[in-house]
Amino acid sequence: MPILYQNRELSWLKFNQRVLEQSCDMTIPLLERLKFISIFSNNLDEFFMIRVGTLTDASMLEPQAVDNKSKMTPAEQLEAIFPQVRELIDKKDGAYARLMQDLKQVGIVHLDMDMLTEEEEAFLEGYFRTEILPILSPQIIDKHHPFPFLKNKETYICTQLQTKGEFVKIAIIPVSTGFDRIVYLPFEKNRFVLIEELVLKYCEHIFQNYVVVAKTIFRITRNADINVEEAMYDHDADYRSVMEELVKNRRKLMPVRIEFFGQVTGAIAEQLCRKLELTQERVFRGNTPLDMSFGFKLCSHFERQGMKELFYPPLTPQQSSMIRPDRPIIPQIEDHDILLSYPYESMKPFIALLVEASEDPAVLSIKMTLYRVAQESQIVAALIKAAENGKEVHVVVELRARFDEENNIIWSKRLEEAGVNVVYGLGEYKVHSKLLVITRKVGGKVSFITQVGTGNYNESTAKLYTDLCLMTANREFGEDGLKIFSGILTNNPAGDTRHLIAAPVTMKPAVLTYIDEEIRCALEGKPAEILIKINSLTDKDIIDRLIEASKAGVKIRMVIRGICCLRVGVPGYTDNIEVISIVGRFLEHSRVYVFGTPERSRMYLSSADFMTRNTERRVEVAAPIYDQQIKKRILSMLEMEFNDNVKAKRLLPNGAYSLVKNDRPPTDSQIDLYKLAYVRAEKAAQQEEHPVHGAGRPQKEPPRGGLQKFLDKFRAFFK
Repeated sequence: MPILYQNRELSWLKFNQRVLEQSCDMTIPLLERLKFISIFSNNLDEFFMIRVGTLTDASMLEPQAVDNKSKMTPAEQLEAIFPQVRELIDKKDGAYARLMQDLKQVGIVHLDMDMLTEEEEAFLEGYFRTEILPILSPQIIDKHHPFPFLKNKETYICTQLQTKGEFVKIAIIPVSTGFDRIVYLPFEKNRFVLIEELVLKYCEHIFQNYVVVAKTIFRITRNADINVEEAMYDHDADYRSVMEELVKNRRKLMPVRIEFFGQVTGAIAEQLCRKLELTQERVFRGNTPLDMSFGFKLCSHFERQGMKELFYPPLTPQQSSMIRPDRPIIPQIEDHDILLSYPYESMKPFIALLVEASEDPAVLSIKMTLYRVAQESQIVAALIKAAENGKEVHVVVELRARFDEENNIIWSKRLEEAGVNVVYGLGEYKVHSKLLVITRKVGGKVSFITQVGTGNYNESTAKLYTDLCLMTANREFGEDGLKIFSGILTNNPAGDTRHLIAAPVTMKPAVLTYIDEEIRCALEGKPAEILIKINSLTDKDIIDRLIEASKAGVKIRMVIRGICCLRVGVPGYTDNIEVISIVGRFLEHSRVYVFGTPERSRMYLSSADFMTRNTERRVEVAAPIYDQQIKKRILSMLEMEFNDNVKAKRLLPNGAYSLVKNDRPPTDSQIDLYKLAYVRAEKAAQQEEHPVHGAGRPQKEPPRGGLQKFLDKFRAFFK
């Protein structure tokens, strides 16, 4: 039996490698490349906090559970993960070094602390003495000064100290709080150092009665995988209170990794590992700053300086051509279904829908799910306004949205204070669906506006993530949506919907049934196709059914940005399956399922990836697309992605990814979709300005508007 599966953790590491590879792409502006290194590093931090943390916990149990696809135990997975991470760190070091050389060519210099000029050293030493030294809180470790608690992802200096009596001690200096991370030289604003580099260089000034014999920069990563169900067991407290306590306790969970910058003596590494109870396999060394989050601050600094050539040319989300911005949005949705495509089109019409609903006398109730929202959310503000205006507002706030728990706790309190009825989910099922139902009553007749999306209700990420938003007045969609909300409110997941399919009850069976239909068509000699766009594929039941479909002759194409546990191109098994991954300027985030050839296809947009956690342990919603124009538009978008030969990489049978190479002109699907949004917006604007031409009047050439300006910038940038 050939190997048909890949391990999910190793597949994820390949995804993060694709992110890192963007930092080496010479066609990307320099400071945008720096952002990709920062994103890669943050991704890896979260991977250790969650996935490595989970596997570490599982490896301590006996007997160890076995992954149902790769058949690896948690210990075996960790053993495979760590060497690959070391390879990625080496690649990151190389990418950062090359990027710093390229930035030096345009005058931006990350100074080498061992090669400072006299003028630079004089300023930096003075800055250390006056601005940094008074705030530092160093601690020597001995019997009177126990080993301190080390915070997750905080940067520290560790020094090895020697007295005249040759007694050796270590000391730890926290350097993450109370400082501006980046220090710019006043006489050369484009030259900078990091605060930890300054403390490392001048730490001798701190320990004047000792000789510093060794020193290093380090930080630790702690397990962050909190167990909500276990915490709630036999607990009478309010769920939000439990989550607040869990978030606090997460900061104290066991370390799973220690990182050192540059060389480190064995004595320092040994003492730290012993105190932290970390084995050598969890020690990682690199020559890149350990905390790469400074990359975004650095970019903001130089963007303010007007160095536009180091960034992507600005792109503005366009007004949807399906909407007249000068008219109320609710009547337009009642007239026809509307699809918004982020970030190419603006989220403003959706926000306008909520604002309109909050003030509409005909609106009786608003029901909505919230998973991740912006820090300053217009969406939440509209919900609060609706409650203040006497509407019945129900909001499902998922407090378990990973790393957004604290933000969601804050918003849940504000919503409650405004009179919104807030619930925190559905028992053991995390509510990940993007669903809104507005109930109206006009002339004694009840109607609904329903919205189903693929991504979060977040104005910030809507400019960075590719997502789809369907707004419809289909009455039966509204009735289905209310059943889903009723299931959440009564702890009974909905299973009797007519159009919307919802996890954990109906989604997976529906997907398997639709795959089976394509298998039957293929076995009958009819054309059979499946087209999927998701972020990750790990659900073994769906993978196995896709394998059966491939064996039957179904043509399967998938756009999977991240994890793919299915091996493609295995003769006789998966040779009819093609998988590409697109990592580009925007984060690919939309989920679309298409079953059947274009003439008879079923199409759904969804909040769910094909991961077991989504199909079995979350509340997810997928909406069918009935409007033929919208269906054609989405199919066209998917085909553009499959024609991408700039950012797309094809999954190979050995699990590696390779750039798509062909003889077609260079095609970046994200840029082309933005161009298309500009074209549509320009045409719509012209139609509004000149709805009917006068009879016999010659038509003038349209003015050089936003589209032409964009195309001019586009061509100039990629020339």
